[in-house]
Amino acid sequence: MTPFGTRLARAIEDRGRFCVGIDPHAGLLQQWDLADDVASLERFALTVVEAVAPVVSVVKPQSAFYERFGSRGIAVLERVIAESRDAGALVLLDVKRGDIGSTSQAYADAYLDPASPLASDAITASPYLGFGSLDPMVEACQRHGGGLFVLALTSNKEGPEVQHARTGEATVAGTVLAHLRTLNADAEPVGSFGAVVGATIGSTEEDPDINGPFLVPGYGAQGGTVDDLARIFGAAARWALPSSSREVLGAGPDVTALRDAALRGNDAVQGLGA
Repeated sequence: MTPFGTRLARAIEDRGRFCVGIDPHAGLLQQWDLADDVASLERFALTVVEAVAPVVSVVKPQSAFYERFGSRGIAVLERVIAESRDAGALVLLDVKRGDIGSTSQAYADAYLDPASPLASDAITASPYLGFGSLDPMVEACQRHGGGLFVLALTSNKEGPEVQHARTGEATVAGTVLAHLRTLNADAEPVGSFGAVVGATIGSTEEDPDINGPFLVPGYGAQGGTVDDLARIFGAAARWALPSSSREVLGAGPDVTALRDAALRGNDAVQGLGA
């Protein structure tokens, strides 16, 4: 299968770099005058898919907002993944999984094996049991052409107590970025192993050039700007995927309004890294 990095590069060229989060949390359901139940979850999520999946390069469903409804919520998530991919969008499933051994392998099988009903183009993962704990996910990506976005420098206020801690000469975040740099060595046009780096982290001394993509939450309604992205990533911003949920989803439930909001978001980040 074509590597995720190659498919992502094509998608960015064809559709731009904006990533839309499909996050049906209770507040948004209420804003759309929907109940907090599975039928409303399905209506919300599939309306967003109809609006944005045909026009953006990447959609990012947050698994937790579907999991809270149990098996029926997961069934909706399966539809979101399948219908988004059918519409031409890459699906980056935000699950932030991280474990060891056979459990890590089970996560890889669940989300990265094409035989799974939850199979996605890429997933998010946590490296804080040691980067090697992600090996089953890395190997699944290499085998199936998937992508992995690993938490590195996140925007939450608790993040620095772990991510800025030092192991010898390097920070924990720097070590994560170094592992990703190694995995992406010699990949063309870009590697399949990315980092999650928040748009509101402020200044950083870390080298962002990992020859891989970046998932950049915190853009838009959460305060991150295009100038922030240019400052954090420099030339590597060409592979940044600014992600926004509320800024787009708040335009619903009208399909045209949702699509227009996604296209405006795409236009705003078009020149990054140029």
